Amino acid sequence: MWSWFGGGSAQARKDSPKNAILSLRSQLDMLQKRERHLQNQIDEQHEIARKNATTNKNAAKAALRRKKANEHTQEQTLAQIQTLETQINSIESANINHETLLAMQQAGKAMKHIHGKLTPEKVDQTMDELREQNALSEEIVNAITNNPIGEPIDDDELEAELDELQQEKLDEDMLSSGNVPVADLVPRMPSVAKQERECGIRDCRWLVVHSGPVLDTLT
Repeated sequence: MWSWFGGGSAQARKDSPKNAILSLRSQLDMLQKRERHLQNQIDEQHEIARKNATTNKNAAKAALRRKKANEHTQEQTLAQIQTLETQINSIESANINHETLLAMQQAGKAMKHIHGKLTPEKVDQTMDELREQNALSEEIVNAITNNPIGEPIDDDELEAELDELQQEKLDEDMLSSGNVPVADLVPRMPSVAKQERECGIRDCRWLVVHSGPVLDTLT
């Protein structure tokens, strides 16, 4: 009843080539079995004729007649087999072509659905937008990495502070040891800016250096 309304017509058309091939193959199998049976009959009648060729000519002739009849039937059967094989190959090839065409049509519909309203102009526009965003991202990264947070540190101030620390350490070493290395006095001459601030330290240094000879004279 469903087929009356066309519901099963599409499936029936799809299965029609397969059903035809199955029917032809079934017929081909039957003919091949018949051909093998006829060949057995031909061989059997040939053997009967050979055995009776000298002893019973009538039996030998009858066997040869049956052999000829079977050979004729066998030829017809072989022709039918060849025809069926040709038909099967033709239907299979046509069915493959049909299925291939349907697959290509489905592929075309799928590509059309995927593309939709996509056009080369829209692709170019999208690529331009991506390039703009990438360039903007690079600018943001450069702005972040090249502008450190906080005020920059003056290297001259660091050097001045380091010099002061070194001088203080040298003064502490001289006061604790009582000796002033001559080699350290030459390169570390006090600057004008530091002379007044360090006058007390220089006086102490002079006393340490000259106290030895004075004490030796007094003794």
